[in-house]
Order: sequence, then structure tokens, then C-alpha cells
Amino acid sequence: MEYIDRNYNIIKERMIQQMEKSLSFGRTLIDTELDTGFLNFIVRPVVKAFYDYWAEHDARKGTLKQIDLTLEAGKKLLLNGNSEESFNNIVEDYFPKYLKGDQVTYQCSKHHKNYEKLKENTKETFINYLKEIRAFLGVEEDVKDYSDLARFAFKSKELATKNLMKQLEFTDKSIRIIEEDPTILSLPAGKKIIIKALRKGFEETKKEFLEGIDEAYE
Repeated sequence: MEYIDRNYNIIKERMIQQMEKSLSFGRTLIDTELDTGFLNFIVRPVVKAFYDYWAEHDARKGTLKQIDLTLEAGKKLLLNGNSEESFNNIVEDYFPKYLKGDQVTYQCSKHHKNYEKLKENTKETFINYLKEIRAFLGVEEDVKDYSDLARFAFKSKELATKNLMKQLEFTDKSIRIIEEDPTILSLPAGKKIIIKALRKGFEETKKEFLEGIDEAYE
């Protein structure tokens, strides 16, 4: 099944590009938020230092781990028969490892009253993510790039948009949990700034992904 390895490499390259772009954009958003607050000159050094360290170490390392885990889980699923039982077993096996690399839950207190709600949403995110990866990896047709792969994995723009919106709903829910009670964040300073950057980053990413679907199916 050479097509699985081909698709695996196409998806991984795309995911890494998105990760690097998101980390760079996140830094821009942090700078923008820090420039708008009256007292932010006090927390600016702390927040910038925190973000730069997090982006370079925890975020990049954790996200790369999530990418590899999800792709390996999808590949294993296809090679082992792709049954519902196999899917459920793989979710239970891989999710704890996926959770360790999740950068939202990583920055939150496990003892907070809303942590389990956040964790459950992360699991639903992983399940939907795995279904998407399964669809991409299973494309047998001749493809040259990610856009080709997307068109074969999701036969219409409507299906691709529906899948994207479902995944974005999970991300939105995680952000809303944090927005409703910022004390869940285990950060030394600048919680409001980080939350605003999260929300703005989500809205911009949503817009960019929808534009990407338009380009892929034009």
C-alpha cells in the first residue's frame, strides 16, 4: 500500500507548514495585544519570554508529537482492517499520548473544575481528527499535492467545509472554556493577553482554512 506512505508524507509536510505559520502568527498577535494595554509594559517581558520559550520548545515539540501520533494511528487503522472496534481500540491506545502533546490542556491546571470538560473536548477533537486522517490516508488515486488529496478525500466542497467546521467547533469550545474561567490557565502572567491572542488566532485561522477550501475546489 504505497499510496498510504505517499499520503502520509503529503499530510505531514502540510501539517508542519501550518504549525510553523501558526507559531509565527501567534507571536505577532501577542505583540499586538501587548502594544494596546496601558500597563502591559510591566508584563511585556514576562509574556514575550514565556511565549518565545513555549513556541521554541514545548509547542513545537508537542505539536510534532501530535502530528506523528495521529498519522501513525491512522496508518495503523487502515492496515488493521479499519473496523469500528479497531478504531475505538486505537483511540483508547493513542489518546493519552496525544493529550500529553496538546498545548491547550498542557497550559491548564489538571486540578481545575473545568479541566475534565476540556480534556473530554480534546478527546472528541482527536477522534474527529483521526477520522479525517483516515480519509486522507485512504486515497488511492494518483495525487501530486495536498489539494489533490483533499479533493479525493472529500468529494465535494460541501463535504470538506462540513468536516472543517466540525473540527473548528471543538477548537472553539476549548477556547470558550478558557474564556469563561481564565483561572484554569497555569501561566505566570498575561492570561488576558494570551486568551485574546487565542481567540484572534482562531478566527484568522478559520478564515484562512475556509479560503483554502475555496482554492482547492475552484
